[in-house]
This record gives sequence, C-alpha cells and structure tokens, in this order.
Amino acid sequence: MSEIAVFSDFLSGGWRYYDFEFFREGVEICRLKAGEPEVALLRYAPGACVPRHLHQGLETILVLEGSQRDECGHYPMGSLVLNPEGTIHSVQSEDGCVVLIQWEKPVKIL
Repeated sequence: MSEIAVFSDFLSGGWRYYDFEFFREGVEICRLKAGEPEVALLRYAPGACVPRHLHQGLETILVLEGSQRDECGHYPMGSLVLNPEGTIHSVQSEDGCVVLIQWEKPVKIL
C-alpha cells in the first residue's frame, strides 16, 4: 500500500528548503515521488537546457519560479504546461527556473 505524501507550505515557497541533487548539466532534481508516474521539482540554472526529447507519456509542468521556453512558447511563473505522449521539444531557461513536474514515463532524448 502506498503512503500519502503531504508537502506543507508548498505554494508559498516551502519547496525552497528541499534537497536537490544533480540531474543533468545545469539542472538539479528533488524527487517527490519515484516510479511511474514520477513527481519531482527541477531547478534550472540560468542558461540551462534539456535537449530535444520525445514524451513517451503525459508530462505535466507547473512553473513555480522564473520561466522556461520551448519551440511552442514562453512559460513564466504560474504557467501550467501539458506535453502529451508523442510530443517532441527541447527546453531552455534563460534566467533559471523551478518547475513542479510529473511524468507518466521517462522521456527519450533524441
């Protein structure tokens, strides 16, 4: 049986006190729920990017701080982005950002 996880003061910035670790060059991760689906925080350093990749399941992103962009647009703080299975894009953050992300399955880097 799975345990319920509660993250108090999350939207008021409580996530700033969580521990992050290396994920990829310029991006750190704080895993909130491992497995499939996975839920995590990603913290992009200014200028960081994630290369072109294929979504093998739905990915949901909520921008908590800063902004990021992809080929479809620019997403400032408060943006909710849904990337359905089969979509392809790359992600950049000019000034850095933190996003809450949930993905059904890992992406495939192209």
